Amino acid sequence: MARSSILKLRLDWSEMDLFGHINNVAYFKYLQAGRVHYWETIGLNELHRQEGLGPILARTHCDFRQPLHFPGEISIHTRLKNLGNSSFVLEHEIRNETDELAALGEDVVVVYDFNRMETLAIPSFSGKRWKQKESRSRSNSP
Repeated sequence: MARSSILKLRLDWSEMDLFGHINNVAYFKYLQAGRVHYWETIGLNELHRQEGLGPILARTHCDFRQPLHFPGEISIHTRLKNLGNSSFVLEHEIRNETDELAALGEDVVVVYDFNRMETLAIPSFSGKRWKQKESRSRSNSP
């Protein structure tokens, strides 16, 4: 996976369940953290503050590969998988501290005009910006 955005988090004791591993609900919280970090990285949060345009999560999905345990750290690797007319798809990898894949996630995000209360086409400059960011990331990945 081209690693466009990497966020490192410490696992919290409170995220464990009765069975001694991190509860599956926490994985969705990690996907959210990765998604928001990616939005910050590409300037989508700033676009919302300045113009009232922003993201709405349409769908999220997680495939669990192996359990996570406290104490520990994870990294969430997020990249743009697909850029459509009014939506985009993000792909996430949640990796443990030894870089083993713990989960794969995917989000479908719709761009929304909060002023007009309707979906809208992704502004061309934003689409170009995302594609440029992805191509730089691919050329810099190991």
